[in-house]
Amino acid sequence: MGEDRLLKKYLTAGEWKRWKNLTSPVKIQNFLDQLAYSSEDSYCCPLQVVREKRAHCFDGAIFAAAALRRCGYPPIILELISNGRDDEHLLAIYKDEGCWGAVGKSNFVGLRYREPVYRTLRELVMSYFEQYYNVKREKTLWGYTPPLNLRIFDKFGWLINDEPLDLISQRLDQMRKIFILSSKMRPKLSPVDQRSFQAGLVGADPRGLFQPEMKRKKAL
Repeated sequence: MGEDRLLKKYLTAGEWKRWKNLTSPVKIQNFLDQLAYSSEDSYCCPLQVVREKRAHCFDGAIFAAAALRRCGYPPIILELISNGRDDEHLLAIYKDEGCWGAVGKSNFVGLRYREPVYRTLRELVMSYFEQYYNVKREKTLWGYTPPLNLRIFDKFGWLINDEPLDLISQRLDQMRKIFILSSKMRPKLSPVDQRSFQAGLVGADPRGLFQPEMKRKKAL
């Protein structure tokens, strides 16, 4: 495996053992769940995620895509698009038995792992709709991008270098947006109830919560 040979040159014995143990999507998700949530706007490549033991959603999805490739899946990501009053959210996605699943790092409980039971990408995306909200209790998921295979960025060394992640971010910004809500649906959305709101924020790092008055990079 090319990723193994490359990472082994840079990781300590303990870090290498943790990487080698990521043999399934569930194990990858469990690894991400144990990491500290990063409130930084900068990006960390998979190598840095292993070293620093922290990540936000962008870092986590890129890391998960690399780990999924090690498990035999293509390194594919998909971006969830907000209404502009929230962060975008990035997922690593994979297909098993003809159905889609996802791995993700998030400050919100409901925006992480999905079992591979969704027949289409739209089904997968819609499973995040009720859990995708901001601190004002507004439901903020409006769309998503087509999948992006990170293989096309291999020549830039995105596994061990931070700089190529800016190129990946730029490509996502340029991609077609697939909207799930019509203009008539959007103003009719009800606020998230208080109980669901609180449940979704269990364990959240307040420093990483998007404030609708602010504009930040993808770091949900």
